[in-house]
Amino acid sequence: MSTTTNPPSTATPPAPPYQLSDKKPAPPVTRGRSRAFLIFFFFLLVAGGAGIYYWLQSRDFESTDDAEVEAHLNSISSRVDGTIIAVYTDNNHFVKAGDPLVDLDPRDFQVALDQANAQVAQARSQVSALRPNVPITQVESSTNITGGEADVANAEAVVGVAQRDRESAVARLAEAQANAAKAQADLARYTLLIKNEEVSQQEFDQVAATAKAQDATVAANRAAVEAAGRTVEQRQAQLAQAKARLAQVQRNAPAQLAIRQANVQSQQANVQTAQTMVEQAQLKLSYTKIVAPAAGVVLRRSAEVGERINAGQQLLMIAQLGDIWVTANFKETQLHNIHPGQSAKIHVDALGQDFEGYVDTIGGSTGAVASVLPPENATGNYVKVVQRIPIRLRFKPNQKGLDRLRPGMSVEPDVRVAN
Repeated sequence: MSTTTNPPSTATPPAPPYQLSDKKPAPPVTRGRSRAFLIFFFFLLVAGGAGIYYWLQSRDFESTDDAEVEAHLNSISSRVDGTIIAVYTDNNHFVKAGDPLVDLDPRDFQVALDQANAQVAQARSQVSALRPNVPITQVESSTNITGGEADVANAEAVVGVAQRDRESAVARLAEAQANAAKAQADLARYTLLIKNEEVSQQEFDQVAATAKAQDATVAANRAAVEAAGRTVEQRQAQLAQAKARLAQVQRNAPAQLAIRQANVQSQQANVQTAQTMVEQAQLKLSYTKIVAPAAGVVLRRSAEVGERINAGQQLLMIAQLGDIWVTANFKETQLHNIHPGQSAKIHVDALGQDFEGYVDTIGGSTGAVASVLPPENATGNYVKVVQRIPIRLRFKPNQKGLDRLRPGMSVEPDVRVAN
C-alpha cells in the first residue's frame, strides 16, 4: 500500500475580516515638501548674503595671495684672504650690531703692519736728514752771492786803478814827448851853433845827450802806457769773470735751493706713502675680525674653524628682523584704487594672525619687466597677459607678534580702497 505525500500548499490564506488598525495615518506629502522648500530657501538666503557680503568686500578691499614677508638680508663675507680661527655664532642665533661673528688668523697681517711701520720710520729719518740741507744751501747761496758781489766790486776797483795808472802813464808820455821835442829843438839849434863854432863841443854834447835821454824817456813812457793798457784789459777781463761767476751763483742759487726742497718734499711724499701703507695694513688687520653690521638672525652659516677662505667668500647671512615689510604682487587691474598710505589687513598663514599695515610704495615696473629675461612683445607672438606689479606694505609698529615674523612667510593682504 503506497502512501502519497502532498506538498505544502502555497495558496494565500483568506483575508481576515475587516478590522480598524491601531497605526497612525501617514502624514500628507505636502508637509515634507514645505520643509524641503524652507531648507532650500534658507541656504539660498545664506548664499545670497554671502555673495552680497563678498561683493561689498570686493568693493572696499583689494586682496591677493601672491605676497610674502621680506626683510633686508646682509650677506657677510670676508674682505681679505685668511684662515678661520673662531666662529662665534650659528644658524638661527640672534646677533646685535657689532657682535663678533668670525675671526681670521691675524699673524700675517700683523707682520705686514710692523713692516709698514718700519718703512714709515725709515722715511721719516730720511726727511730729518735732508731737511737741514735746505737752510744750509740757502746760507751757502747767500754767502756765494755776497762773495761774488764783493769780487765784482774788487775787480771794478782794480779796473779803476789800472785805468788811472794808464792815464798817468799817458800823461807822463805826453810830458816826455814834450821834453823830447824841446830837446830835439835844442839839439837842432846847437847843431847850427856848433857849425859856426859859437858854442863849445861840451855844450853841444850835453844837449845831444839830453835829446837822446828824452827820446829814451818817451820810449819808456810809451811802453808804460802800453803796459798800463794791457793791465786795464786784464783787470777788465777779471771783472767780467767775476760778474759771470756772480751771475752764475745768482742763477744757480734758486735752483739748488729748489733741488734741496724737492728732495725733502720727495721724502715727505715717501713718508705719506709709507703712512698709507700702514693704514692699509691696519685696515687689513681689522678685517680679520668680522662683526655683525646690523641686528638680526643668522642663517646660511658656512664658516668653519680651520677653513681657508678667499676675499669675498660668503660666510653667513643676517636677516634684519627689525625692518620687515610685505611685497604683494597685485594684478594691474587692481591698482586703479590703490594708493600709498591706505590701510591694510595682513593675514599671516604661519601664525594664523592678522596684522595692521599700510601701503608704503608702489613698484616702478611689473615683475616681468624687472626679470632677467624680460618678454619682447615686438617679436610678433604677443599674447596679452594680466601683469603683476609689486606693492610694498609696511606693518604698523607696536603690534603683538611682530617679533615672530620671518622673511619668506606667506601672507594674504587686504588693502582697504574705500574712501
